[in-house]
Amino acid sequence: MKAIIMGCGKIGAQVALRLEAEGHEVTVIDPEPASFALLGPGFKGRQLTGVGFDQKVLLDAGIEHVEAFAATSISDTANIVAARIARTIYRVPRVVCRLYDPRRAEIYKRLGLVTISVTTWGAHRIYELLSHAELDTLLSFGQGQVALVEAEVSPQLEGRSVSHVSVPGEIIVVAITRQGEAFLPILGTEFRRGDVVQFAVHASAMERLEMLLGLKGG
Repeated sequence: MKAIIMGCGKIGAQVALRLEAEGHEVTVIDPEPASFALLGPGFKGRQLTGVGFDQKVLLDAGIEHVEAFAATSISDTANIVAARIARTIYRVPRVVCRLYDPRRAEIYKRLGLVTISVTTWGAHRIYELLSHAELDTLLSFGQGQVALVEAEVSPQLEGRSVSHVSVPGEIIVVAITRQGEAFLPILGTEFRRGDVVQFAVHASAMERLEMLLGLKGG
């Protein structure tokens, strides 16, 4: 895959390095040449100095032939402009726009842009860690409405079936890892000691899940 990363801050550099490590062809754009130092000496992708929403710069970066574009600069406005150019003018299939202001994230989501609000995500993650410390949150979806969480089977659940903790629209058992091997359970699958379970959970059902797992009195 060919990808362009606009903005070589900490996030942009990490994304670029990870993509390159996985064998993708990456071009990083930033107006400040010194920013490229975050990529380290081993980075073999292109480093292009310029403004990420300047169409001449984008063309030089090869935007007409890329499959992915990420706008990760420190400016919400620059990220939005660049993401919209990539999406609407050059029809890049995968465009992600990093935003600080969650209000803007909702507005541009309605326009078809995939946005990541670091403010909203960060606040939600801190809340999860403070409020549901017993559950390990692996991923959050949307603005945190749904989470993928992991927990070890408690003595209270040993011998019970997956149906005991499955609540339609609120809690779904996604997978069970048993003796190092993961599998997809059915409602009749029984939990065993040492099982690690991954749940998809609606935010409103976190406390209910804790009660079902015996982590909180109910």
